[in-house]
Amino acid sequence: MPTKYKQGRWFPRNPEKYRGDVNNIIFRSSWEKRFFEWCDTNPSVIEYASEEIVIPYLCETDGQLHRYFVDAYIKIKDKNGNIKKFLVEIKPSKETLPPKFPGKQTKRYLTEVHTFIKNQSKWKAAKAFAQKNGVEFVILTEKELGIGR
Repeated sequence: MPTKYKQGRWFPRNPEKYRGDVNNIIFRSSWEKRFFEWCDTNPSVIEYASEEIVIPYLCETDGQLHRYFVDAYIKIKDKNGNIKKFLVEIKPSKETLPPKFPGKQTKRYLTEVHTFIKNQSKWKAAKAFAQKNGVEFVILTEKELGIGR
């Protein structure tokens, strides 16, 4: 069955900016690819990485410990010369909000609820990790990426 998302290998023009295995950069959506292109070519981005940071988290859907591979890490110099570090998750905005109940518990609704709870578990762990390590955790949606939906 074909995947519904564009996936592939990313090859940067500026490999010196990438932190990790530059020959094994995978994008899992066209949105991630667009973000990597921005990181690679934006002079404010000092360094970036894809799925190089792994955060353990307890998932509230099954009570088990899992590993969360954060979509990206970036280190930037802002317009005032300050250095800032971010853990970045790239998600459709609809996945950042609780699903709307359609009136009955359909299979689709239950899947969306499960995904939402799992994401919330990941993001809770990511926020704690970020705070402990002096970085900021952000979720970028189509709005921040400038993608019409």
